Amino acid sequence: MRTLDFGMAMADSVERESMEYDVVIVGGGPAGLSAAIRLKQRAAEDGREVSVCLLEKGSEIGAHILSGAVIDPIGLDELIPDWKEKGAPVDTPVTADKFYYLGPAGALRLPNFLMPPLMSNHGNYIVSLGNLCRWLGQQAEALGVEIYPGFPAADLVFGDKGEIKGVVTGDMGVARDGHHKDSYTPGMNLIGKYTLFAEGARGSLSKRLIAHYKLHENREPQKFGIGLKELWELDPAQHRKGLVMHTMGWPLDNATGGGAFIYHWGERFCALGFVVHLNYENPYLSPFDEFQRFKHHPLVADMLKGGKRVGYGARAITEGGYQSVPKLAFPGGALIGCGAGFVNVPRIKGSHNAMKTGMLAAEAAFDALGAGRSGDVLESYEEGYASSHVRTDLKRVRNVKPLWSRFGTALGVPLGGFDMWCNQLFGVSPFGTLRHRKPDYATLEKAARAKPIAYPKPDGVLSFDKLSSVFLSNTNHEEDQPVHLVLKDASIPIKVNLPQYAEPAQRYCPAGVYEVVQDAAGARFQINAQNCVHCKTCDIKDPSQNITWVTPEGGGGPNYSNM
Repeated sequence: MRTLDFGMAMADSVERESMEYDVVIVGGGPAGLSAAIRLKQRAAEDGREVSVCLLEKGSEIGAHILSGAVIDPIGLDELIPDWKEKGAPVDTPVTADKFYYLGPAGALRLPNFLMPPLMSNHGNYIVSLGNLCRWLGQQAEALGVEIYPGFPAADLVFGDKGEIKGVVTGDMGVARDGHHKDSYTPGMNLIGKYTLFAEGARGSLSKRLIAHYKLHENREPQKFGIGLKELWELDPAQHRKGLVMHTMGWPLDNATGGGAFIYHWGERFCALGFVVHLNYENPYLSPFDEFQRFKHHPLVADMLKGGKRVGYGARAITEGGYQSVPKLAFPGGALIGCGAGFVNVPRIKGSHNAMKTGMLAAEAAFDALGAGRSGDVLESYEEGYASSHVRTDLKRVRNVKPLWSRFGTALGVPLGGFDMWCNQLFGVSPFGTLRHRKPDYATLEKAARAKPIAYPKPDGVLSFDKLSSVFLSNTNHEEDQPVHLVLKDASIPIKVNLPQYAEPAQRYCPAGVYEVVQDAAGARFQINAQNCVHCKTCDIKDPSQNITWVTPEGGGGPNYSNM
């Protein structure tokens, strides 16, 4: 066996213990947990033993989970039909569904009858996806899945035939300069007959696997957005349990895709979020500051009056959809969930598809194990996806994102709606299947041609700064550890990105990780890695593709509650 050396990959010379399983799963989100549960369900049904190990880089299951979220329960219904009786934290059905187009001071409500039926949230639920994953983790453990939180998968293990044999967990106790501290503990080899990767959007190992096996060949480039979210406790007089609101328009200009979501759930909670498509062009744009500005719109400010912000986080979202889904299976492993990109962009939903792809991969792996196989390509998973509701779900909306990107919000969104109606009524699109063309890092204008944006200072009531926001995410990293944001060339931020793009990392990062500091020696690029909320935006949007996000020491990062 050998490891693949990328970035901060584990050194082969280190002696490591190994543990062997039938299936190793990387990631404790909806996809990974659904795969683990389905494997154990099938084993129980067939009276067989199947050993399953699941790794989660967060301090606990749910610690790194961030989503709106309004979920379509179709995945949960299939996985655990009696979820209500078992006490799943899914108890706020959608009672009202509203869409608005915003101007600087007013709002135009879009009639629901204009929306294609797939846009309706009737029958869906507002949830904390982190809490739902915690509950799924309990179900998985009850079935015998071994779950290891605080153990990031930091490297890949390859077999002699080039197949994936498993993963290496991250070393603990490595100092910032690379020497081993007294607390040093080497990571372990976790070996599986099959390894399923459920890392979420822009997963660090998934990114490497896609490149290594050329899984994106003949596909469109993956597209992304950044989703920022705050959790508010509202004044009871302003709370409307079950209310779902979506907006587009102000404060974003017509050329910049994105919008907001507002979900009222529980007794007083409001999930308030803002999404910016990462194919934006202006290097001076700051998604975080656009979000803060959005809250001053009268429609939102009146609702938040008397409320209190209690949570904050940010996460990249896969937005490429149907034409960007890579090949899913490769020798010894498979991509499941948002690491492969199954988000339905206009619906702003992906959890149901993540769960289904986890189940499909689990079925394929279970059948292969029963046939005495290991380390081969799970072609039946690819076939299962091709005939599943996931593919159908994505195909119906495949042109919404490229139409929005090409024609802007005012024209592109109505064209996307027309295209969805055509797919709904006739099963075909007048546009065929449109291409995305450029990856997100290649869309920035040069700073000399862009207009700087002056953002208002936060007032501490509705709008806030980045550092106070990061504080609410409960983010923590061991300070004396190697920086997990790796520069391929340390000179590029100042020599290339600063003069050409005004170093956009200062603005696209929602956590204040990157700064250009002026001192007596001139400008220098500073990385405040301890602030990182693991959103992966830097790995996606850096115009020089000079930043690689790798896993920090186990358990580091945010610790989200009710997010």
